[in-house]
Amino acid sequence: MKHVTIKDIARSLCISVSTVSRALTDDKNIRKETRDMVVEEAKRLGYKRNPVAMNLKMGRTNTIGVIVPEMHTPYAATVINGIHEVLYKQNQKVMIAESDENAERELENLKMMEQFMVDGLIVSLCSYRKNIEEYRKLAEDGMAIVFYDRIPHGLDDMPQVMIDDNNDSYFMAEHLVRLGRRRIAYLYGPDDVYNAVERARGYREAVEKFGVYDPQLVVKTGMTFADGAAAVDDLVRRGVEFDAVYAFTDTLAIGAMNRLRELGRRIPED
Repeated sequence: MKHVTIKDIARSLCISVSTVSRALTDDKNIRKETRDMVVEEAKRLGYKRNPVAMNLKMGRTNTIGVIVPEMHTPYAATVINGIHEVLYKQNQKVMIAESDENAERELENLKMMEQFMVDGLIVSLCSYRKNIEEYRKLAEDGMAIVFYDRIPHGLDDMPQVMIDDNNDSYFMAEHLVRLGRRRIAYLYGPDDVYNAVERARGYREAVEKFGVYDPQLVVKTGMTFADGAAAVDDLVRRGVEFDAVYAFTDTLAIGAMNRLRELGRRIPED
């Protein structure tokens, strides 16, 4: 379907494009008769204003880009809904892109956001080591960027919304120990996810404090439900006994829990 432009209106009325443009923006220097004629012709031709073009003319798109590694977990959905809720009240549109835990796709998403000239970015990274220079260059060019949850490495001067993963992880592991668990398996996420490193550190500090640390209980794994199940299979295959599972993410925990039930393990009795 062909979109009607101001050039089409100008051609139909045999007047200049600038006159049509000023008439449609209610310029005071345009005579009322001319303005009414242009508005009427615009209606007849089915002309609709292009808000993107108007915003670009003013140097703003009123759009915030959001780049996330995944959107299927309750946590991710909650954050995205919160972003929508706040920005909607500020008359801001939201453009969301999912990187699917792939740094190359994240870079593609970042370039797409640049092309659409978003006014700012809210980002949760795939890797705290990759694409960092691209974000730095964008910030130096004036792009407003806020990182949340999965933060970058070496960009401490840029706004970041995060929790104390090390501290919180320590208390979670300590809680399990105080419940009487002594063989706490830890499902450790990818090394290039900053949260995974910090949570693993908190876990180790807690179990070492109580003298129950065993490196055999630490399983390096990925980020999916299948990875959680595979981690349990690895523990069972190696004959490692465990009475609790502490996972880097809910996704890993659910994958592990489902596999344990398939194997006949009772949760939480066993």
